[in-house]
Amino acid sequence: MPDPSAPVRVVQVGAGGMGRAWLRLLGESADVELAGVVDLNPQAAREALAELGLHDVPVGTSLTELASAVDAQAVVNVTVPAAHHPVNVEAHFLGLPVLCEKPAAPTVAEALSLAAVAEATGQLLMISQSRRYFRTLSAFKGQCARLGEIGLLTCDFFKAPHFGGFREEMEHVLLVDMAIHAFDAARYLLGQNPVSVYCEEFNPGWSWYAGDAAATAVFEMEGGTRFVYTGSWCADGLETSWNGSWRMNGVHGSAVWDGAAAPVAELVAGLVAGAGAVMDDGGLLGSASSPPDSVVAEGPEEIAGALAEFVWSLRSGEVPSGEIHANVLSLAMVEAAVKSSQTGQRVLIGDVLDEAHRQALAVEPIPAAREILAGWASPLGALERAGRSGRAVSTTVG
Repeated sequence: MPDPSAPVRVVQVGAGGMGRAWLRLLGESADVELAGVVDLNPQAAREALAELGLHDVPVGTSLTELASAVDAQAVVNVTVPAAHHPVNVEAHFLGLPVLCEKPAAPTVAEALSLAAVAEATGQLLMISQSRRYFRTLSAFKGQCARLGEIGLLTCDFFKAPHFGGFREEMEHVLLVDMAIHAFDAARYLLGQNPVSVYCEEFNPGWSWYAGDAAATAVFEMEGGTRFVYTGSWCADGLETSWNGSWRMNGVHGSAVWDGAAAPVAELVAGLVAGAGAVMDDGGLLGSASSPPDSVVAEGPEEIAGALAEFVWSLRSGEVPSGEIHANVLSLAMVEAAVKSSQTGQRVLIGDVLDEAHRQALAVEPIPAAREILAGWASPLGALERAGRSGRAVSTTVG
């Protein structure tokens, strides 16, 4: 950036629903300047800005026109999922990096196209998986790192929201609309990518959803670790947090996190105790109380955490955790789980990526992106290589 300390001039695309939360954040952040808002309904965008006390912010219906007029340096994409692909592509070919709400795209094939466009343009596409940015999740990851080789990670998710509207009519509503948060968190906690999944979906008789609102998925991760997700969106009583309830077991003990409070770990005796660890009567090292403040990572949470990492990446040139090449694998976990539930068979993540790659290559209209896709002998290998090298990340803004 010309001046790394200066706020990044951002145009937000999409002002409805979740867009208002992002407008509030961008209006309050010292790291960015809300330079403009693009929405198909400009009057609704102006009303949203006025309600938030954000005055004199330019509004338009064309990203290309408004970005040029306000000298934008980056884009925040908060449109509906079906619009993520065209908006991200438009921004990249304007030379702008993008922070995009999850999911990257409705399908893995479209997400692979976005990864190819990011490579072709040299621009950063970061997906905001906002539930990665909880300080207690970071603390749980730290506890899990002390467990040694991991055998099993579980997440139980039980909520009973009455959304109304489109969600109650969706197919695979739990897997498609919510489970990606837990799947992505599992990859973050384990530092491992998925290998395969077996999944069953069903809809309890009292469910108010048209599609299957409950599921259990068993993922094999790299190295043989298993991640088991069980969830329901029609589970009244004793509900979990929105992050779910987690447990990890390793060779040196176990750690648990209820999705809200500080995590607790219990380690096998004989290991070097961490801060706050105590010996109990069962010959275990554990911590019955919350970890000290120093153990819990500082920093903003949820979408504010995603924005902070995005700005950090633009200023440093480092690859953020939600970079598109890595994030595709979280979306592939969802698509593979749905396919498994439909076929009753174990599904390989590599097979899902291979099929999505064929689909993307067949319909890709952008020559430079099509050339990149054609050069991927293995989509999984290409995603892993690009994510490690960071070659799709623009190191300058301005």
